[in-house]
Amino acid sequence: MLLTEPRTDEKQSTCDDVEFQLFRLQQNVKEIAKGKQVIGIEQSKNEKWVIVSMIDDGHSCHIMIHECNSAYRGHWDFMLQAKYTDDFSLFIGDIKGEENKGFGSICMEYLKDHAKEQNIHCIKGDLAKRDWGHLDRLIHFYEKHDFDVEVDYENQNGSIVCQPHW
Repeated sequence: MLLTEPRTDEKQSTCDDVEFQLFRLQQNVKEIAKGKQVIGIEQSKNEKWVIVSMIDDGHSCHIMIHECNSAYRGHWDFMLQAKYTDDFSLFIGDIKGEENKGFGSICMEYLKDHAKEQNIHCIKGDLAKRDWGHLDRLIHFYEKHDFDVEVDYENQNGSIVCQPHW
């Protein structure tokens, strides 16, 4: 027997989940907007709704994600931190949060959009010894987002550079 459509109870469960996420989305946007700039609403790769927000104080830029499966209590679920190194460059200092949810890609796209708006010509970063346990994943991630990646395997460090053509 082939099932081409979910059973009725599965459809209802999916509908209830989406309805709950949209309720949380509405409530969380209000709370997040009190202290951060809400810059987007996206679906993660597991089709869950997330709110993308940003804080930019002119010295650093933080792109944050909060999942809509729980109430916002002042804490993000994922964050990409970057600082301005001069008038035309951003340096990615850290990426924090659970991996393999697509949050890094969402944050990177928003960082690139923000860099374009700020007339940033170069986004840089480094690979440190602390990254060595997940180096292959990081290389894949940065190359997927058009970064040139240089790795010094002997000294366990490296650099990433993206010079987008706006």
